Amino acid sequence: MKKLNILLLLFTLSFGAYASEGVELQAADVDLSDKASLLRGAKHFVTYCLGCHSIKHIRYLRIAMDTHADEKEVLQDIAPFGASIYDQLHSAMNKHDAEKWFGTQPPDLSLIARSRGADWLYSYLKSYYADTTRPFGVNNLVFEDTAMPNPLWQLQGEQHAVTRKTIYGDETDLVLVKEGSLSEKEFDQMVTDLVNFLVYVGEPGQLERESMGKYVLAFLFLFLVLAYLLKKEYWKDVD
Repeated sequence: MKKLNILLLLFTLSFGAYASEGVELQAADVDLSDKASLLRGAKHFVTYCLGCHSIKHIRYLRIAMDTHADEKEVLQDIAPFGASIYDQLHSAMNKHDAEKWFGTQPPDLSLIARSRGADWLYSYLKSYYADTTRPFGVNNLVFEDTAMPNPLWQLQGEQHAVTRKTIYGDETDLVLVKEGSLSEKEFDQMVTDLVNFLVYVGEPGQLERESMGKYVLAFLFLFLVLAYLLKKEYWKDVD
């Protein structure tokens, strides 16, 4: 057990150092109560991510139920053509093609927000820059030498990495040299919606769990009062 705890500690420390690669992460404005944002994020995921990545731990039906959306609208506006409301979010890419093109099968993203964190995902999706030395012509400040191409390049545009010297050492900034189809504000909102959806997918019952918390605390407080009064009643003759 002691060895296991040490391994878990080392893994946590190494992951924390690896997660940001020395880059300050940007804060993701996640709001799971924003149903419209979750629906937009689901649509963005199906449009730009589902070609390679799956989300096997949730179905379109659950998305419709949690966002109070009409099932037909979810199938029409979000799900790919021919999908059933009971389907999971399966990628269209098979394992053979994935290994041929990328060298490995892209991971399922059901728990990516829980393992990486919302800020990491938000920063990662915004930190691609042109790099002709990489197979897909891009690199990433947050995840150096990433094997994943930039799925949002047409929306964000093309960024270049500019290194400058400071008293603390070399620092790298990203400069937009070619505009995309979205403005900076629109792109930020798009990425926010996508990350919001991935956070929701990691724990769909999070809002329900948090809403129950106040009732649990109220019950415990009431139980504490009753226990205190009962204790006084039992011990009144002794005192």
